[in-house]
Amino acid sequence: MGKKAEAIEPGKADGVYFGLMSGTSMDGVDGVAVQFAAGKAPVVLGEAHVSFSEGLRDALFALQSPGDNELEREALAGNALATRYAVCCHELQSMSGYSSTKVRAIGVHGQTVRHRPEKGYTRQINNPALLAEMTSIDVIADFRSRDVAAGGQGAPLVPAFHATIFGAKNETRVVCNLGGISNITVLAASGAVRGFDCGPANALLDEWAHRHLKKPYDDGGQFAARGAVNRPLLNALLDEPFFKEAPPKSTGRDLFNPAWLDAKLAPFAALAPADVQATLTALTATTVAREIERHASDARAVYVCGGGARNPALMKMLQQALDQTGVSSVPVMTTEALGVPPQQVEAFAFAWLAMRCVAREPGNLASVTGAAGERVLGAIYPR
Repeated sequence: MGKKAEAIEPGKADGVYFGLMSGTSMDGVDGVAVQFAAGKAPVVLGEAHVSFSEGLRDALFALQSPGDNELEREALAGNALATRYAVCCHELQSMSGYSSTKVRAIGVHGQTVRHRPEKGYTRQINNPALLAEMTSIDVIADFRSRDVAAGGQGAPLVPAFHATIFGAKNETRVVCNLGGISNITVLAASGAVRGFDCGPANALLDEWAHRHLKKPYDDGGQFAARGAVNRPLLNALLDEPFFKEAPPKSTGRDLFNPAWLDAKLAPFAALAPADVQATLTALTATTVAREIERHASDARAVYVCGGGARNPALMKMLQQALDQTGVSSVPVMTTEALGVPPQQVEAFAFAWLAMRCVAREPGNLASVTGAAGERVLGAIYPR
């Protein structure tokens, strides 16, 4: 069992941090610059988004499955990612007005290509040493592996951050991230925090949109809005053991991938593509709503972040799915209502985790991941 790290003197970890997040959707990297000061609320100084080239995106998708020459392909993808991360950092420097010498550290998640905590590992592609070289800023990376080493799922890691930024006394709130995978954080009125993955979100929606629209995603949910939910297909999609598992649990493209989707769709080959998109959207909404009913039936509101917050069809279906459960009348809105734009939340979380690492404070919650205890997360690559 890990020895509890000694926190440094309060205020010694203060400063400006960059947070970088490239999620399961693999469309690019979101970055934020955040000022942390002891005893004060953190302040976002700027944000940036840098897209991935089609070639890099294809390389990352290819690494989701076993293949030839994986070690070299992963290393080259890590180098390419570091270059895009560096571009994002330079944009953040320009926006915030802070030179590299004034930035305390970069917290970078890396790109998940395998997530198998049941086998004792999780893999995020990155080259943090190269990023430190290109930016002349300390880089903190590899946040998930310490939690996995302590017997945890390594995910989700954001609930501790959600509790700090979005929690409220005497009111249960749910923060729902609709990224490639959906997950929720339950911030209970008692102060207890739970969080776990619910199932697929943009990972399958983007895959189907790419197949039939030749576009990376369903812009504004318009494709889904043209279709109708097919109940037999929805039931077939819901017939997946993961949805019935109790937390702690996490998932990724290892399970919810094109092969999984194709196997489920095989008996429904005659369905119109728009109807399939509508049903995949309903799958995300239904699985999230069911988990909220099971674990946060007293929630006063659901606050959504991630790419799905920009999908009106998905947001509408989530509200409808909740209204059909025992938590009807719970409003669905974005985290903008709590002062943080939805596209900033994940990157903000990794800036916060970087600050916690510098402060030698834990970044995980054992109640969320199932780890043996709280741990300081991240490995530091000095400038």
